[in-house]
Amino acid sequence: MEFWIGLPAAVQALLATGFTYLMTALGASVVFFSNKFSKCMLNVMQGVAAGIMIAASFFSLLLPAQERLSAAGSGAAAIAAVLSIGFLAGGVFIVASSAVLSRFQVFSGEKERGGALMFFAMTLHNIPEGFAVGVAFGSLAGDYGAWIAAVMLAVGIGIQNFPEGLCVSVPLRNQGMRPGKAFLIGQFSGLVEIAAGVLGAVAVEFVSGILPWALSFSAGAMIAVSCSELIPSGVADGKVSSTLGVAAGFAVMMFLDVLLG
Repeated sequence: MEFWIGLPAAVQALLATGFTYLMTALGASVVFFSNKFSKCMLNVMQGVAAGIMIAASFFSLLLPAQERLSAAGSGAAAIAAVLSIGFLAGGVFIVASSAVLSRFQVFSGEKERGGALMFFAMTLHNIPEGFAVGVAFGSLAGDYGAWIAAVMLAVGIGIQNFPEGLCVSVPLRNQGMRPGKAFLIGQFSGLVEIAAGVLGAVAVEFVSGILPWALSFSAGAMIAVSCSELIPSGVADGKVSSTLGVAAGFAVMMFLDVLLG
């Protein structure tokens, strides 16, 4: 145990975020079995993806951002301003990105643009998660209790990343993309956690300051994608199955976040 605690913070963050990335890749690998799923089941899974993103935007992003600001001594007005501005900025970013992709025909079809936006949103979401892991390991100062908390944070995020990898890859597969390509895109969204984790461990004070902004920005982006792409697409293919999927996805992500802290 002392060996692991004695490793440089950046190395510990690298190992921890390597685990969280592998869990994302594992979730994305579900697409290789999607040929066995009916159209209704794929629609349910797309609804589940939307529910997961909506729950994650609150429990994994906005709530931790609020807690960090409160711990730093920020007043209610300042906390509300940071969360609101960051959230709105994330939503505007997705809307603007969609308009740019459409105007310059970066992707030829509407479904392709939707897939790109979903990838952007999940990638943005993984950046502050990686920062959080890196900051946790960078702030240890030889404290065994803090090390255990950092490890549990990485384990919790890793477990949550399994359904999040599914969030990206399954809707892409549902749109007709080949399983291999959908998997590559889904797992790639988790790679940013490794870079963000190492950066967070190296630049603890700087990253800690911008983390609430990054968390709320990512939440706005995820809600925008869920409302503009995942839910409308699912409801169009099957209202009941999509609605049940959204409820199930939200419940699963809420359960994991509350259970794992």
